[in-house]
This record gives sequence, structure tokens and C-alpha cells, in this order.
Amino acid sequence: MKRPITRSWLTLPLLALSLNLGLFSPALQAQSLTLPEHSSVPGGVALIPLSVDGASAPEARYGKNRVLVVPSAGTEYAEQASWVALVGIPLSTKPGPQQLNVGSEVISFDVVDKHYREQRLVIKNKRKVNPNKLDLDRIGKEKKKMLAALGNWGDSNLNVIRFARPAKGPFSSPFGLKRFFNDQPRKPHSGLDIAAPKGTPIVAPAPGIVTDTGDYFFNGRNLILDHGQGLITMYSHMNRIDVEVGQRVELGQQLGTVGSSGRVTGPHLHWSVSLNNVRVDPILFLYPDQR
Repeated sequence: MKRPITRSWLTLPLLALSLNLGLFSPALQAQSLTLPEHSSVPGGVALIPLSVDGASAPEARYGKNRVLVVPSAGTEYAEQASWVALVGIPLSTKPGPQQLNVGSEVISFDVVDKHYREQRLVIKNKRKVNPNKLDLDRIGKEKKKMLAALGNWGDSNLNVIRFARPAKGPFSSPFGLKRFFNDQPRKPHSGLDIAAPKGTPIVAPAPGIVTDTGDYFFNGRNLILDHGQGLITMYSHMNRIDVEVGQRVELGQQLGTVGSSGRVTGPHLHWSVSLNNVRVDPILFLYPDQR
């Protein structure tokens, strides 16, 4: 296994910003946080101000899942609330009122509709579209393992809320596309694709812990990075993985390289962001100059 390296194309200002976004420490609560973009749509992130006193973040839940709550100090919500809940909204959510449970209090917020485009792809390997029984058994085991990692809640301090790009290259397939493989409807696109040649470095967009790696039927060589408190990223179709489960990585540290493993039409990175165990649009978490 090759030693992970730091790529110089991630700028030092981004590094300084990410390392200064510590949460819940009294010395850091007064610092300005860069929140993700508010987008209360299916597949988006709703930023909900919470007027709750106390030095510790209140526990909030959306459905069965715990929600990330951060101090409001230094944000646009500082004058109206002490805390801000960051709620990931499933793509399957119907427009209308939703509920966030904060202790014994129920806070309502609205989800508005969003139209996502269609994408039709031709997959040459027909088993990647219609798996056989052995494939389905494998897929079921792999899905269980990945979902466990994506649904993890780590109580460690969260050091960053915004991300840098994990790879160089143009965005090819945006989040939320209604997908058809060989004219057969499948689940919407749950990540953001970055087109890049095989071997292009993939780097950590923020500090985190590697919690899962594997070579999976659909995702190919796959890696999951836990940033803490329900904020998790996933990297699929990799050519090579350069880190190990349990390893802590820093911003800009190489995770591996772009490939074409799994169900693909060509080399690219499929990058997913999970918040409170919901896959949301990664664009909302990118620094503006990284879009």
C-alpha cells in the first residue's frame, strides 16, 4: 500500500478555514461557522434555527435519525437563535410540512418541490442492470455493510461543515437525476459525479475517519469517510484505495485514485454526502470557489 500524500492544489486558506471550524468547545463557539447552503427541497438541507439555551447542543431528531446541531455564533442565525439544526431531506420526501423533534418540542418546517432531470445510460454488462441470484445475495450483504457505515453517529468533535473538491475534473452527472439503465428505471442518482481520467488523485475534502472500504458489485472499489455527528462522505468506482479502515485522514490527504470499477460507463468519481443518514446534494457543502 502506498503512503497517502497531500496534494498541493488544495489551497492553504481552505486548510486554515477547515481547521478553525471546531464545534462545541466553548473557546470555539464564538468563531464564525460556514454553514452549507440552505435548500429545503427533496435531497437538500434545511437549516433550522433553534432557540434553546445551554452550553451543550440540544438533541434533535428527524424521523428516527439524530440531526447535526451547531452553534449559531458568527452565522446569519446568531441574532435569532443559539443553535442551528442541519437537516438532510430524503429525495423521496413529498413537498409539504415536516417535523423536527427537539427534546419535547416539535418544530415544523416546509419542504418545497424540486424538479430533477432524467438521465438514460447504456450499460454493456447486463448483469449490472439485472443481477442474477448470486449477485443479489452479494448485493444484499454489501448494502447492509455500507448502510451501517453511512448511518453511523460519531460523537467526536466535528471540525468542518463545508468541503473542498475531492478530485479535479468537471461535474458530469449532478445529484438527483432520475436514472434509466438500458431504458429501465432505477433509483435517482444519490451523489455527484466528477469526470476524470483513470489514476486522478482522490483526496479528503475535510478531516475524517475511514470507516469502510470494499470492492462492491455496483459501487466498485468504495470508501466511506466519517466526519463526525452524522456527516459522512462516500467515494465510489475507485481504481485504487490508499488508506485503511480506522485511519484518520486530514484535508487534502490522498484517499486513492479515480477508476471505472463497478457499474459505470467510464472512469469517474461518484461522490456522495450523507447527513443524518440521508443522501443529500454534495454541491450544497462545497465552498463557492470549488463549484
